[in-house]
Amino acid sequence: MPLASDNPVYIGVYHTARWFSNLLGRVDVSGLQNVPSGGCIIACNHQSFLDPPLVGSALQKETFFFARKTLFNNPILGYILRTCNTIPVDRDGGSDVAAFKKVFSVLKNGHSLLMFPEGTRSKDGRLQEAQAGIGLIACKTRVPVVPVRVFGAASLLPRGHFLPHPGARISVRFSPALSVEEFDPGTGHPERFLEASRRIMRVIAATREAPDFVA
Repeated sequence: MPLASDNPVYIGVYHTARWFSNLLGRVDVSGLQNVPSGGCIIACNHQSFLDPPLVGSALQKETFFFARKTLFNNPILGYILRTCNTIPVDRDGGSDVAAFKKVFSVLKNGHSLLMFPEGTRSKDGRLQEAQAGIGLIACKTRVPVVPVRVFGAASLLPRGHFLPHPGARISVRFSPALSVEEFDPGTGHPERFLEASRRIMRVIAATREAPDFVA
């Protein structure tokens, strides 16, 4: 199924990301049928800078992303990021009210939003503890959450490296969407948002590579 988009810049970046991913290694994608047509959060483990293009170029509809506000200071990169549905985030102590308003608008209008429950890239490729951010947004927006696990990205472009290592085997697996009732422990839980994030992260941790893809 072709990408559903009328944004020429997004389409160009999307196909470039697909081409580049397949040039660097074998990419296997499964479970796309689990992605709802309406608004949803795509919750993925975070191994590499390449995770957003790997996951974004696997999806068949436009997706929104987060990026540090400082990246938008570069005129060319800033234009690409803004045109490709990237929401600037203040990581220097700001309240991010504008970012939250944008997130609510994006999900209300039926789009998908890519988030990383761990909050930052893994240093060694192994899963990390979940942070409360995704739980907060998921509980407040009440949209389904699709857990996704990427395998092999840490080998393709590990944290601290600037050049990819071609030949890696990459697997992107989309699990069935979690309903609000499955991830939200309710307002009476003392760590509601963190517990929601942990529930999402547990599904990601339980996801395994497709048997026919494992070497």
